[in-house]
Amino acid sequence: MIGRLHGTLLEKLPPWIVVDVNGVGYELETSMTTLVALPAVGEEVRLYTHLSVRDDAHLLYGFGRDEERQLFRALIKVNGVGPKLALAILSGMDRDAFVGCVMEGDSKALTKLPGVGKKTADRLIVEMRDRFPHWQEEQGSLLEMPRQPVVKPRDPFADAEAALVSLGYKPTEASRMLSGLDEGLPTEALIKAALARQMAG
Repeated sequence: MIGRLHGTLLEKLPPWIVVDVNGVGYELETSMTTLVALPAVGEEVRLYTHLSVRDDAHLLYGFGRDEERQLFRALIKVNGVGPKLALAILSGMDRDAFVGCVMEGDSKALTKLPGVGKKTADRLIVEMRDRFPHWQEEQGSLLEMPRQPVVKPRDPFADAEAALVSLGYKPTEASRMLSGLDEGLPTEALIKAALARQMAG
């Protein structure tokens, strides 16, 4: 089981990243929450990981905080929630907001997340109310590094749109979410702004 990686960030292709650890490149899928907190390509990074073993693939997921990994693991135990939907939930809503929605039974807010319909929202509330682990107060980012400027990709809008589609939004919906945003923003900032706009309704 791979539980944590410490190496050099080689690539950022939302929602995928590649981390070099002693000459071995590990490909990981991350939430947008983790992605926007990453340093620039070429910098050192530490990530908590979750390895999913399937018949056809071994998939590795990366998280900047152990609390985010704990929530991911709790989510994928819910009936009908797989890793892709769990990442979409983590990308569209921070941990505290999600916990609040579940404890308050706010299914309407949950249905704003991609891939979460009324039935799934109700299932999340019912199955997770008593399943949350003991959440400790955050002690700051476990990336253990200062925030660094992000290297701007050649086409941040295209990368942001592709990332939103990978989270479950339709191409037309992703395009609408990005419409009118500052063209000078890097990919990660565009994704974060688009998700914030979507959640605001």
